[in-house]
Amino acid sequence: MLLNFSFLHQPCSTTRLIKFFGVKKTLFSLLFLSVIICCGKTASAQSYSTAAGLRFSYESGASIKYFASPSIALEGVLGFRNKGVVVTGLFEIQQSAFNVDGLKFYYGAGGHAGGVGKGGYRVYNGDYRVYDTSSPLLGVDGVLGLEYVIPSSPIAVSADLDPRIELFRGPIFNLTPSVGIKYIF
Repeated sequence: MLLNFSFLHQPCSTTRLIKFFGVKKTLFSLLFLSVIICCGKTASAQSYSTAAGLRFSYESGASIKYFASPSIALEGVLGFRNKGVVVTGLFEIQQSAFNVDGLKFYYGAGGHAGGVGKGGYRVYNGDYRVYDTSSPLLGVDGVLGLEYVIPSSPIAVSADLDPRIELFRGPIFNLTPSVGIKYIF
């Protein structure tokens, strides 16, 4: 049986954009990491204890963040992706950033578990992989980002990079940028 992959070779602006942004994403990630390392300050108290909201990424969905201490947070994400669902748990360390009130730098690690259906998926380096069966997902995650609590409002916005190693179908390395908005309780 021959598989028809001709759609991958058609001139497509989407394919060119993915290749273009793959290189740009790597350069942006290195620049972002350098700025954060150079400008990060010591840990200070976060201005809330619990927040819930939405996270937009390769796996978009609901998120909840809880502070176990002023500088330690636990975050859970229920993310939906093409033909699948993934639950991610993260342990995050928070620090003030750039001497701006309400702006925090955070980094941490965790893991994910879920499932994905059969089909084609593009991975970080631009490869397109086709899987004939559905399968579970299991892996290790990292997070590196900034969060800003908007003054005099119950809203926090965030932007981060999420390096991930998929163990069950891989090992496959992915680096995904995310943005989020949360309501503070």
